[in-house]
Amino acid sequence: MDDRYGMDALASGWRDTGRPTVATVPAERGLVVELAGDDFVGAVTGVTAGHVELEDRHGRVRLFPIGGGFLVDGRPVQLVPPRAAAPTGRTRTASGSFADPQARARVARASRILVEGRHDAELVEKVWGADLRIEGVVVEYLQGVDLLEDLLRAEPPTAERRYGVLVDHLVPGSKETRIAEQILRGPHGPHLKIVGHPYIDVWQCVTPRALGIAAWPEIPRGIEWKKGVSRALGWPAEDQTDIAHNWQRILGSVTTFRDLDPALLGRVEELIDFVTA
Repeated sequence: MDDRYGMDALASGWRDTGRPTVATVPAERGLVVELAGDDFVGAVTGVTAGHVELEDRHGRVRLFPIGGGFLVDGRPVQLVPPRAAAPTGRTRTASGSFADPQARARVARASRILVEGRHDAELVEKVWGADLRIEGVVVEYLQGVDLLEDLLRAEPPTAERRYGVLVDHLVPGSKETRIAEQILRGPHGPHLKIVGHPYIDVWQCVTPRALGIAAWPEIPRGIEWKKGVSRALGWPAEDQTDIAHNWQRILGSVTTFRDLDPALLGRVEELIDFVTA
């Protein structure tokens, strides 16, 4: 039975009814196109900032907004940016090591890396996570180097279960250095490696350049360091929620090892080597 009223006027696509379909064509290098309503014909030589660059047979180069208004083989087309080429050759992880797409995570070793707090653990995971999973190394946090002795007493390291420890503010004369030296002189020393960076907190191991600041602020003694830094940078610092958000902002600025201070990079690599030896 014929429908005397035709198609539903409110159906999807009703605006395009009767209109010719325009094909979408990637603006691949070398594609020859004609500018509709113009005599200009040229080959695509590049796509940049929303424009397509065409070069005609006389070597003249013109730039046009990418999109509609072009012809290919006499038919209207809409040019779109070409797909990004798949990366060739070996890729690298965030730590700079070569990635192995076929590698699987290894069953966790008994040996492990210990860090002082959650922020340290999250930073190590972000940059070295891929390497650590392949090596089967777990990162745990201590909630402070003061608790290291208790952990070692409860779960002593052995030749088969080595501990690598990353400590903040490991500089001559600091409390952290005194604790580390005392522990290393004790019975656990042979199967333990303690290294550290010179900064008060792991936040400072992220380079100012990565954060878009000139330098980390100097915070006077007697002011809680993370709150002082947050306020100096103009960030909220009323409670722990604010500090957590500020840390996520810092962590989000890190994409590769180049965003970290060399004082941290070398120390983490040392620990990985020690616990996987």
